[in-house]
Amino acid sequence: MMELYIVRHAWAADRDDPQWPEDGLRPLTEAGKERFAQVAAKLAGRGMKPEIIATSPLVRCVETAQLLAAAADSVSHTKAEMVELDELRPGSDFDGLLRWTERQARKHQQIAWVGHAPDVNRLTAAMIGEGDSSIHFAKGAVAALSFDALPALGLGELRWLVTARVLGV
Repeated sequence: MMELYIVRHAWAADRDDPQWPEDGLRPLTEAGKERFAQVAAKLAGRGMKPEIIATSPLVRCVETAQLLAAAADSVSHTKAEMVELDELRPGSDFDGLLRWTERQARKHQQIAWVGHAPDVNRLTAAMIGEGDSSIHFAKGAVAALSFDALPALGLGELRWLVTARVLGV
């Protein structure tokens, strides 16, 4: 069985903040980092230990992925690999992302994607169903999908979807 974790980036600086005129450079807030680190630690303690983490190259996603990797590394004997993928930028290239994930699933049991809303909403829905469905992701939310074989559209099973609030963070 293969597990795919889909993560919306954690709480970032405001889009309208004049300090960040380039949206791709907007970082997580300090509170966002602390809160997501707690989310990631709780999930790692419950078995979420992605071996490879694909992230949008935008700063807020890279920082979220780093926190996810650090939590997984703290409970695992191996270091999670991180890969920045243009396919996870806003307006995700779903076909390219799926091809990359299929290749990785031949080597890894647990894979994570870190991306943006509304893309993660649609990507998750497409992996477990059909049509133009969407699943709401709060900032820092994480979904776990499982596949009996290689990941493919509509063949995943949504195991859980959690937010910081659900985890008491």
